[in-house]
Amino acid sequence: MQLDQIFAKPANRPIEGVIKADDAASLRLELEEYVITREVAKRLEAFLMAYREYRGANGVWISGFFGSGKSHLLKILAVLLENREVEGKPAVDYFEGKCEQDLLLAANLKQAVTLHSQSILFNIDQKATVISKGQVDALLAVFVQVFNEVRGYYGKQGYIAQFERDLDNRGQYAAFCDAYEKIAGKPWQKGREQAVLEKHNIDQTYEQITGIPGSGKGILAQYNQNYRVSIEDFADEVWAYVEAQGPGFRLNFFVDEVGQYIAGNIKLMTNLQTIAESLATKCKGQAWIFVTAQEDMDTVLGTEGKQQSNDFSKIQDRFKNRMKLTSQDVAEVIQARLLKKNPASEAALTDIYTKHHNNFKTLFAFTDG
Repeated sequence: MQLDQIFAKPANRPIEGVIKADDAASLRLELEEYVITREVAKRLEAFLMAYREYRGANGVWISGFFGSGKSHLLKILAVLLENREVEGKPAVDYFEGKCEQDLLLAANLKQAVTLHSQSILFNIDQKATVISKGQVDALLAVFVQVFNEVRGYYGKQGYIAQFERDLDNRGQYAAFCDAYEKIAGKPWQKGREQAVLEKHNIDQTYEQITGIPGSGKGILAQYNQNYRVSIEDFADEVWAYVEAQGPGFRLNFFVDEVGQYIAGNIKLMTNLQTIAESLATKCKGQAWIFVTAQEDMDTVLGTEGKQQSNDFSKIQDRFKNRMKLTSQDVAEVIQARLLKKNPASEAALTDIYTKHHNNFKTLFAFTDG
């Protein structure tokens, strides 16, 4: 028996070393090979109960050192909760057999995926288009951008998305897109990326669909001049969207590397807490925020004084659902995902172990020096 023949799965199969939030190319493999460790199982069970029976805390904080599997867990949760179909199979079906030792977790998972939900998964640093994190609305701008993109609006320019949303609310967005393509000779999705150069075509299209002479003159410039966004406005828009999807619908934001993005910046930390709090107030448990951080929450928030500690007591309350990944989780994953043996080799290896295990300490244990 050759060494590469003893493992349950091919030793030379491709394994992505770093999980990326926006990469769907190997999603099936990531679902199939995800390992629910004992610690993750405990955290998942507590979270799923809180998710199904909302008690006021709509934030989930996933922490751990680099390489501990935070992004993988975040991505798996995003796919699982909306029970996305992956290569013709519901995501939850890939988890059959992973929870055999914990029937309560398996039952909670099946119940959670029956809730109609939508996941918005993104890496915050990758999506951020602001020049500086010091800008007052840096964090909010990213949330608004991804939410606009999900609805088909132009995320990179908030004022254009506002223009599109207003047209949509008046039932004129589809007509505007059709009319623009006829006038400009290109789809609106291309034209809005060059809005400054397309000013004349946009004005003409708007005037045509409204039927009011002169109404389109400088319409986007007016939107640009008057565009403002607040956390309260964002929460109102999210609630309007959630409500329109029907009773019990959940909209979940999955934000990778938020801890690194907000670390040390009091304003960004406060904004994160306020966004979570506003969504909780407006949506009453139907909008959740899941974040990852390379440190635990206390380390990210820092200990720069009693007043700062008091300021951030609210964010800790909002992110009560904590999942901390440790080195023990990594060891379990390696054992289950990489080192698991096939039945034929287990018998042979058991014989080798029985004969030689007394020599292992001599062979593999070394003292300092």
